[in-house]
Amino acid sequence: MSLYDIPLTTLAGAPTSLGDYKGKTVLVVNVASKCGLTPQYEGLENLQKQYGARGFTVLGAPCNQFGGQEPGTADEISTFCSTTYGVTFPMLDKLEVNGEGRHPLYSELTLTPDADGEAGDIQWNFEKFLVTPEGTVAARFRPRTEPESTEIVTAIESHLPA
Repeated sequence: MSLYDIPLTTLAGAPTSLGDYKGKTVLVVNVASKCGLTPQYEGLENLQKQYGARGFTVLGAPCNQFGGQEPGTADEISTFCSTTYGVTFPMLDKLEVNGEGRHPLYSELTLTPDADGEAGDIQWNFEKFLVTPEGTVAARFRPRTEPESTEIVTAIESHLPA
């Protein structure tokens, strides 16, 4: 199954998939509102503003599997993101990234190794996957890698659509 074919749901409850972003570079990030890394929303939104017009989007995937740090409802998450960080990038409904209930999207994404060659489970909130305009995973960045780091910016710029 292609990443583009995996059914997803937006935070607003509408059906979607990565296929809706075909031809774009997408940074998929499992996010949480009550995490020590939550301020990364600011950097993610900066990337969205900087590269959005060039065929790029961040795609936030709320997850409550790490310390219960995303306990809110869809409305609460949406309000928090927009009022606290001015988030304009699309957000998915909450999903599980590890374990028996792992969403099929993350079953595929976690096959990709990070820069150290390690694949497998998501370590914590704010793990990032860069998906190319062709729908392949180009890179995986662990949670503490800041959104505006040289590694991520370089990877985004090298995979923007022509």
